[in-house]
Amino acid sequence: MFDPSYVAIVIFVLSYVLFVALPERRTWIAIAGAGLLIVLGALSFEQAFKAINWNVMGIFVGTLIIADNFMESRVPAFIAEKIVNHSRNTCWAILWICLLTGFISAFVENVATVLIMAPIALSLARKLKINPTDMLIAIAISSNLQGTATLIGDPPSMLLGGFAKMNFMDFFFYKGKPSIFFAVQIGAITSFVVLYYVFKQHKEKVVLIAEEKVRSWVPTIILVALIVSLALSSFFDVGFTSLAGQICMGFAVLSVIWEKWKNQKSLRRGIQTLDWETTFFLMGIFIIVGSITQNGWIERIAVFLGGLMGTNLFLGYTLLVFIAVFLSAFIDNVPFLAAMLPVAITMADKLHVNPSLFLFGLLIGASLGGNITPIGASANIVACGLLKKEGHPVKFGHFVKLGLPFTIVAVIAAYLFIWFIWK
Repeated sequence: MFDPSYVAIVIFVLSYVLFVALPERRTWIAIAGAGLLIVLGALSFEQAFKAINWNVMGIFVGTLIIADNFMESRVPAFIAEKIVNHSRNTCWAILWICLLTGFISAFVENVATVLIMAPIALSLARKLKINPTDMLIAIAISSNLQGTATLIGDPPSMLLGGFAKMNFMDFFFYKGKPSIFFAVQIGAITSFVVLYYVFKQHKEKVVLIAEEKVRSWVPTIILVALIVSLALSSFFDVGFTSLAGQICMGFAVLSVIWEKWKNQKSLRRGIQTLDWETTFFLMGIFIIVGSITQNGWIERIAVFLGGLMGTNLFLGYTLLVFIAVFLSAFIDNVPFLAAMLPVAITMADKLHVNPSLFLFGLLIGASLGGNITPIGASANIVACGLLKKEGHPVKFGHFVKLGLPFTIVAVIAAYLFIWFIWK
């Protein structure tokens, strides 16, 4: 009755338009879009089920439970006090949190990193009586940026590593030249200026009276053990299949058991207070994006880009990076990157250049482009979900106002670094 490929692209575009126009209804839009794709035959139920990244879902739900117990232990509030009292001013307190986020994200998946850092940021915002929106957005985009720096930081990096047969150290130095890690750090330094500009109005020096009493260090011990386990798991699960999600759910069960034993906390109440809205929104997004992948639109984009670039090396490299930035602001960077990696190799062979130039540029563009919009990366969706739960819904334009300059500055710096090193 309907061409499945056109059904997929129409529902994809319509859903994203509605996400922008009606952000408060985004979960219902995502669920309705996913349902329509199945009903109209663009995806089978089995394909829709497989389109959901259950590893990310396991990380999200598991870490959410652990982060909730971490918050209630009062350790985040205690850490927030220490950060404020040892910082030059409020601006630098926020920037230190962003730096800590970036460090953790280089070794731990971005969604987990946001959930680990969010309680500290929210506690800081409450103590300083400031709106946490920009702080949570800054945490999400800092996480996405530094997740690109190492082999184990984010799925796109793992995908490139597997495709190019790169090991952990190759992300630092590859064939005797500075590699991805240093390109990302150049981007981080320049984008840090953007964050400073955003928060520079908070110049007041606030000294908080030490009043937080840590209720228990056990949730913190569980959280640290989780971080170490996730970092180690990336060496064993290079394809980012399911191990990280299983680990997060395992630690979540341990956290629930401890909370039940220690504080007699109701299991039903704990389940009810989870952020189910963001959970179902993520599932809907995976299905909607999976439909355009399943129906060949990602491959069509890859072929179109390959033909557009011609034989001009600098033009080809530039188009590859910045079209990847634009597209990954709206579509999942993992299937896009998977489709584009062979195209990048073909282009390099055609132009007789080192394929690392195109591969590294593609990774930078596809990974950082997701920072432009609140729906461009799972970490952004999670951060916006947490803010909405706290009573601070994020408008599409507000996120872009911070995410776009951060992304452009970081991408240009990293893109130029890769060009001069690898051309």
